[in-house]
This record gives sequence, C-alpha cells and structure tokens, in this order.
Amino acid sequence: MVQPGWPGFGPEEDSADGGDDVAGVRRGMKQRRAELAMVAVTIVWGSTFVLIKEALADISTILFLALRFSLAAIVLWFIYQKAVRTRSAGWKTLGPGALTGVLLFSAYAFQTAGLKLTTPSKSAFITGLSIPMVPLASSLVYRVKPRLMEVVGILIASFGMGLMTLPAAGLGINLGDVLSLLCAVTFALHLVVVSHYTPIIGFESVSVLQVVVAAGLGLMVFPVAERAVFHPNMAVVAAVAVTGLFATAFAFTTMTWAQQYTTATRTALICALEPVVAWLMSWWLTGETMPVRGQLGAGLILGGIVLVELKRPVSSETGGEAATSM
Repeated sequence: MVQPGWPGFGPEEDSADGGDDVAGVRRGMKQRRAELAMVAVTIVWGSTFVLIKEALADISTILFLALRFSLAAIVLWFIYQKAVRTRSAGWKTLGPGALTGVLLFSAYAFQTAGLKLTTPSKSAFITGLSIPMVPLASSLVYRVKPRLMEVVGILIASFGMGLMTLPAAGLGINLGDVLSLLCAVTFALHLVVVSHYTPIIGFESVSVLQVVVAAGLGLMVFPVAERAVFHPNMAVVAAVAVTGLFATAFAFTTMTWAQQYTTATRTALICALEPVVAWLMSWWLTGETMPVRGQLGAGLILGGIVLVELKRPVSSETGGEAATSM
C-alpha cells in the first residue's frame, strides 16, 4: 500500500473485481513511478558534486555532514512527525532507525574523507562498486538470487562507470581508496537494510529516524574526530542548504518510499546514473569536457539500465523481494 502523506502518491482503493491482472498492472505502475522518482533523486545527487567539492575547502568533513543532516532532520521531523508518532514505539521502530542511520552516516563519512585523499575519478568508481555489491549482499542476507538480466546489467553499468572515471594509466591504492571501498560496502548494506525495513515500519519512520541518527552522530563526533574548520561563505551556506534540503531530506525520503515498490538491486542500478549527471554538471559549470572514453562509459551505464528494464516482468513482486526472505 502506498504510504499516505507523500504528495502525489495517495492510497488507492482495491479493484472491485480483485483480478490478478489489474493487481499486476497496478504493481507495475507503482514500480515505474518509484523508479522514475529514484532517477530524479540520482540527478539531484549528481548535481551537487561540484558544490560540495568547493565547500569542503572552507568547512571540515564531519562538521559539514553534521550540519547537512541536522537541517534535513528538522525538515523531515516537521513534515512527518505525526506519521512517526503513530507508529509503535520501541525497538520495532527505533532499532531499524538506528541501524539505517549509522550506515547512512558511516557511508558519507567514508566517502567524504576518502575524496580528500584520492582523486575524484577513483573515488567515484570505487564508491560505485556498491552497485554489484547490492545483489551479492541481498543474496547473502536474504538468500535470494538476483535475476540473470540484473546481474548482466549491473556488470555492464559497472564496466561503463570504470571507463568514465578511471584513467587509462597511473592507478594505485592509497588510504583514500580504502576509505572509498568501505563507503561502497556501507552504501550497499544501507540499500539492502532500507529495502527490508521500509515495508515493516513505514517510509516516514525510516526517513526521519535514519537522518536524525546521522545528525546526532555528526554532532557528537566532529569535535573529537577532526580539527573543526568553518569559514562561512556563500559556497558553504549553499552546499549545506542544497544538500540538506534536496540531496538529503527530499532524496532519502523519496528513495525510502520508492524502495517499497522496487528492489535494492534496481535501486543500485539506477544510482549508476549519478556519475553521468556529475560529468554533465561539471561540464556545464566548470567547462570540463568528456573524452570519447567517458562518453562510451556513459552509454554503457545507460545501456545496463535499459537492459534490466526491457527484461523486467511487469507483474513481478517488488519491494518485498528482499523483505520477505529474511
């Protein structure tokens, strides 16, 4: 059932005839709406890359994350406090919220810290390894095998991401690469965990609690984890506002809602669009050009997504694929 309170996606009444065909069509429509919403989120994430990179010159990593998640937590609590309060208290709700929040904060901390110690292209590709990690994590945790076309599509998209982001020569491993790999593992686990708990406690509760926990962790950790740097300027204010409101509050609410109607594997594949958007925004804002190698990689990423979409059965169950197997 579509959760009430999300604009444009209200609850629908059951069909009078209760036919399987009608139910299958409705499931397919919900899945497509959910996946289109995730595409919008991916565009938002890709568009913030240049903004965040510029802001980190004047604000320390954990402090930036603390402010970003704090702003998002305030907005989400204001919007969804009624829905969250109606949910049963206790570990049925708080436990999943704490787990998803820890994973969310850890993933972004690894990613941002790693970006300072390695090149952006290597960070982007290594973080993108979360794409093939998701079906592997789902198979291990939920004992569900990914579909063949999902695996093929993910491999193609991953290869395309490598062409886009990895240079032809000069590769080497450093601490930043290791942190980026930890980010990829954590993001994959976060996708799988959110996919499991959202149908159980509701997308509002997951969205609010995970961001509140992430904000709390950031505020507790930044005074002891790093030398706090904060030089307020328009770049910093804009980065905190845009990432807090759009790339966090809007994005994670949408992603959490959408994962009720699709799988963690498809979510990860759609997120492969992020480096494509980042390249385009970088070209538009900074004049960076994309070589033929990068253009080929972008085409392979899109091809992997199309391959999965063409082979997807419309009436198949979504969202609960992982949730019902634990």
